[in-house]
Amino acid sequence: MRSHFCTRRHLLRMLSAAGVSGALGWGNTVSLHAADLRKRGKACILLWMQGGPSQFETFSPLKEHANGGGTQAIATNVAGMQFAEYWPQAARIADRLAVIRSMTSKEGSHPRASYFMHTGYLPNPSARHPTLGSIVASQCASHLGGMTGDLPPVVRIGSRGRNDSGAGILGMQWDPFELRDAEHNPANTQPMVETDRHLRRLDLMERLDRGFAKELPQEVADHTALYKRATRMILSDGMRAFDLQDEPQSVRAEYGEGGFASGCLLARRLIESGVSFVEVVSNGWDTHQDNAAQVEKLAGGVDRPFATLVRDLERRGMLDDTLVIWIGEFGRTPQVNPRGGRDHFPRSFNAVLAGGGVKGGQVIGRTDTAGIEVTDRPVMVPDLFATFCKSLAIDPTVENMAPSGRPIKLVDSGKAVDELF
Repeated sequence: MRSHFCTRRHLLRMLSAAGVSGALGWGNTVSLHAADLRKRGKACILLWMQGGPSQFETFSPLKEHANGGGTQAIATNVAGMQFAEYWPQAARIADRLAVIRSMTSKEGSHPRASYFMHTGYLPNPSARHPTLGSIVASQCASHLGGMTGDLPPVVRIGSRGRNDSGAGILGMQWDPFELRDAEHNPANTQPMVETDRHLRRLDLMERLDRGFAKELPQEVADHTALYKRATRMILSDGMRAFDLQDEPQSVRAEYGEGGFASGCLLARRLIESGVSFVEVVSNGWDTHQDNAAQVEKLAGGVDRPFATLVRDLERRGMLDDTLVIWIGEFGRTPQVNPRGGRDHFPRSFNAVLAGGGVKGGQVIGRTDTAGIEVTDRPVMVPDLFATFCKSLAIDPTVENMAPSGRPIKLVDSGKAVDELF
């Protein structure tokens, strides 16, 4: 998608060209253009653990304290670096992963913490702050002189729904395209009529809209732009990126089974096709009871596809320019509650990064032996966002204007964790 939208005649020419690439096959088309796509800019994949994953049963195990809850630590392929026992596949790629064990925040409410971890700002009624995906996509586009390609620049796979601000003040063109299930192609993306008739209907709608333009100029402009973007997308050969049936069975088997595995594979396909940002959601991490058993089950659906995604990006030469983030909204309490669960705990938790220039095989920060207080290298949420910006070659001081007329920086006073790079 571009900052200016094509005419009906241009759309027809585009379709003709798409027919040629379709004859080659989607996989061949991507192979021909993959190098060019990667030159366009950076990309980011956010693996979002909805609910707040326990740091003790993931990447910050406490093996010599009662607060560890009995979870065993396992060795990784990096000497001295250990993960919880439920992550054997991640342990095999630890040399590509950087674990921040000193994340800290004050937000222990799901909606506020989710907003904070997606935007770098606390909710404010005077402005809807853009999420990381919208920031990445808009900044990548600005480096390239506008939107490129026919697919949405931001895609979210799976349901999150925790006070999401979307693109906020950046405008609807940077809102995420939502896909509930990666196994099924996006709904309502097949034209109901033949292409030429569809385009004639679009022309008619535009002529009808002109009558409202004097009274509602912005609304009409947004409406027209949305329909043109949608038309370009659904008539594009690039839509085949959403079809996992195009993938070899051996690749699908490597990612594993389940919705999250399919989401990770689709994320790679979309990034390979020129999408700037993909979020893949894993639900169920709000483990107030039976924490260890729940995390073992949840990790069983996340560990393999997470590790495979990193290896797959590296194998295809995409990892250096693609930042992969594993994180949730906060951590869980060091003390196990009477129901065998862990409650909300933002004071110390962890995040995992790979690719995007991040040096793997290292641990940043630590807590005390009880896993309560951060005792070394605290990393606050704005610091994490500044780190994302450094990885993705984004200037964190860029300002956008809120409706109130107040300029808002992409990142508010955070400092990048330089030792990650």
